[in-house]
Amino acid sequence: MESSREYPNFPIPGVGAVVLREVEGRTEVLLIRRGSEPMAGGWSLPGGAIELGETVSEACVRETLEETGLMVQPLAEVEIIDIIYRDAMGRVQYHYVVVDILCRVVGGQLLSGTDASDVAWADVRQVSELGDFALTPRACTVIRKALIMNEDLK
Repeated sequence: MESSREYPNFPIPGVGAVVLREVEGRTEVLLIRRGSEPMAGGWSLPGGAIELGETVSEACVRETLEETGLMVQPLAEVEIIDIIYRDAMGRVQYHYVVVDILCRVVGGQLLSGTDASDVAWADVRQVSELGDFALTPRACTVIRKALIMNEDLK
């Protein structure tokens, strides 16, 4: 049984990549500006739907490469979360179950592609629910959790 991404028959499994790097004593996180719904025009973590026959790690690597031009190595699962958007009538318009993965860059060149209209490295101190890189509260929480995990992996 096939399901549409908009008004799906069941939740769609997806991945999010929390890609961190150290630059001149500060930590940066990789962000994309979404080119399509949900959240078109907003900043978020790279990611997308898992394809049939693909592992979570494989999807994370593929989606990050497609959206940012960067090849990543998945390191650890950060969190699993439901992302549910309802329309004005309360119907489920989008429902994703997303596995967020802490990653590091292993190659490639930064450029926006596929579903991303822009891509940027953002100082984690600038990432919040307000400002230039306004993110959802969920994304901010995931990034904070990934920062702690990243310290433990050093």
